[in-house]
Amino acid sequence: MILTLISIAAIAVVSVYLDRWRAGVRRRNAQAWDALAAQLHPNKRLADVSRQSACDAGPDATPEEMWQCIQGAHGLWTMYENARVMMDMADYAARNGAAVDRELLAALRNDAMQIRFYVLMALAKYACAQVNESTCVNVSRAAAMYASLAARTAELLQAQGGLIVPNFVASM
Repeated sequence: MILTLISIAAIAVVSVYLDRWRAGVRRRNAQAWDALAAQLHPNKRLADVSRQSACDAGPDATPEEMWQCIQGAHGLWTMYENARVMMDMADYAARNGAAVDRELLAALRNDAMQIRFYVLMALAKYACAQVNESTCVNVSRAAAMYASLAARTAELLQAQGGLIVPNFVASM
């Protein structure tokens, strides 16, 4: 009797989860370009760090200096969220653009997923211990990938019409 109730409850939970997930996918697919662009979190310091791959202290920056330069966990989370938005932008371009470079879209998605992976690894290491060399490596990788992702997204936007590129580049 109890096993039957547990089975029914598990099926109900999974079906509710799948329904909410499907609704979220539909909602994301229905978003307009302006709504996607508005979701970007501009961060001037992140843009500077991603261009330099290190802080003002240069490549010999200590982990603590690098952590302070990117604004710690907040800066990493901004990278994580912007990577998702840029992935959604790539999906939007794939759905609505006729002459979209499929290799560029694949590279954008790959970069976004790698950024999200490196950021989660850095945040997990930060949660378990203080900032150390291993965390700094993940932060550096995420910053370098973030710069690449922003450049490729700007390239995609330029190919799609170019009207939003100056605003995008300024915010990234």
